[in-house]
Parts: sequence; structure tokens; C-alpha cells
Amino acid sequence: MKTATAQRDALGISLLGLAVGDLPLLAGVTVRVGRGETVGLVGESGSGKSLTARAALGMLPRGAHTTGAVTVSGVDVLTAGPKALRDLRRTRVSMIFQDPRASINPVRRIGDYLTEGLRARGMPGRAAAARALGLLEQVGLHDPAGALRRFPHEFSGGMLQRVMIAGALSTEPDLLLADEPTTALDVTTQAEVIALLRSLQRARGTGLLFVTHDLDLAAAICDRIYVMYAGRIVEEFADAPAHPYTRALLDASPSVRGDRAEIKAIRGRPRSLAEAPSGCSFRDRCPLAGDDCAAAVPAYRPHGTSLVACLRPGDPREVAS
Repeated sequence: MKTATAQRDALGISLLGLAVGDLPLLAGVTVRVGRGETVGLVGESGSGKSLTARAALGMLPRGAHTTGAVTVSGVDVLTAGPKALRDLRRTRVSMIFQDPRASINPVRRIGDYLTEGLRARGMPGRAAAARALGLLEQVGLHDPAGALRRFPHEFSGGMLQRVMIAGALSTEPDLLLADEPTTALDVTTQAEVIALLRSLQRARGTGLLFVTHDLDLAAAICDRIYVMYAGRIVEEFADAPAHPYTRALLDASPSVRGDRAEIKAIRGRPRSLAEAPSGCSFRDRCPLAGDDCAAAVPAYRPHGTSLVACLRPGDPREVAS
């Protein structure tokens, strides 16, 4: 895994709690992303990854009640008024959604999609069109001039994902949120899109929060990784993971290097965000769990190079002295 030193935080999420009505969704979530840094947010489906990323845009569920803070480039998203929030989304933070076909208006041309935000910032129409053309060239789209006149249904999934990346980068954001941007793509196209994101990020010094359920992929491209389970961050690591859940995710993933003799499924099922346990959320599935794991939610503590919320992180023989 690569290492990097952040010049300054572009994103700081510290949600002590998030609920809709009496339904708890997130608790104890703290995520930070530095300028030029790539940070992973991993976990099984339904763990709260996308909800955490959307919090940086103020895209919380209707009726959400929060405690804590969400700060992006010095702006408190939770207390910002409509104008400040609109300006933040136009200039400082952008998001690449998981399914571009569900996120791009199907009855509008690609040129309209790419220039709308630029024109809303006061850029003249001709300059906005030239900017859109340049963005499509940067993301490697064939015939960018022709692409501006086409509709979303005329593109393959990989090409449309490139269009969405171009749109996200059009505002030159401090922070780019990528919510499983390669899930629906074939392996070759996945590699191309990830390489594109990384090259554009390095060129612009943008902070990247990469949301994925693929821990191996996150380890290959990220400087640090947050691991999420049942609405909580259970580990932050930059090298060797220590939490039993993170290690179980690795054991459950096939390796292209062939260095895992056996793929082991995690027993049981993930907890729903609505199930607020009295202790560790993972204890029902954890092979190391004891009676004390049900007493209280574990506090974060150092373990080797990790910061982990667990009473029995990793193998005691592996703990760094």
C-alpha cells in the first residue's frame, strides 16, 4: 500500500450519531481525507459506506437527526445554508455515483449534462462547451466532439462512467467521492477507470474517498483504509489490518496471486443498521468473541499500525512491541 502525507484535510466527517426517527443509521463515524490522498472506505453492503460519503454533500435522508460535524474545505455541511451548500457542491466537492445510468438524465444530451454546472457558475456557453470537450478528451473518450451531441443510452457502461468522471472533475473539486465507481464494469474496464481516476487525481491534487466492498482493490490503490461494519468505523489502517472483521474480509476474498489456499466465508449475516447492539456489532460472527464483547462498544486503540475498535485485535503474537 502506498503512503502519502496530506497537506491539509479536505474532508472531515465526525458523526457521533445519525438517525431517521427512531431508526439509528450511523454511530461513531470519523473519516478524514487529505488533499492529494486516496482513502478507502470498505465494508459489506448495507454497512453505511454510501450514507457516510453522501453526508459530505449534505445528501442525508429526509428527517435525519445528526450529532457531530461534517466539514469539507472549511464548510460545515450540516449547518450550511442552501446557498453555501450549493456553492460547495459546485466548486469544492463532487461525487461519482455507482450507477451512471441512474444518475445522468436519460433525455438530455451529454453536452448539456457537462455544461450545466459550468454555466451555473457564470461561465459563458461557448467557454463551457470548450471546457466540456477538454474534459472528455482527458478521460479518454473516443470522438469527444460527437459525444457531446449524444444521449446516455448511446454509450456503454464504461464510457458513461468516464462521462460521469468528467462531470465530477469539471468543477476542479478539493474532494472527489467515488461510490463504488467500478462495480458494474468488467475487469478490464475497471482497471482503466481506476487508472484514470488515479492519474487525474495526482495531476490535480484532489483528495479521493474511494468507497468499495473490495478490500484487495482498496489496499492496492489507497494510502489509508477505513473499515465499516453496521454503521460504525471499526478500524483504520495503512498497512496490516488487525480487526477480526477486516481479516475475515480478506480471508473471504479470492486472490489473483494465489496466496490464499482457502476462501472462508464469514459466518452469519451482517447486522442491520437498525440493530443497535449493546456491545461489539461483530461479536455474533467473530471467532475471537468473549462474554466481555457484549458489555460495551469497544473503544478505539492502537494495535500495531492500526487504530482498531476491538478487545482482541489480530493475533496477540503479532502485536508490535
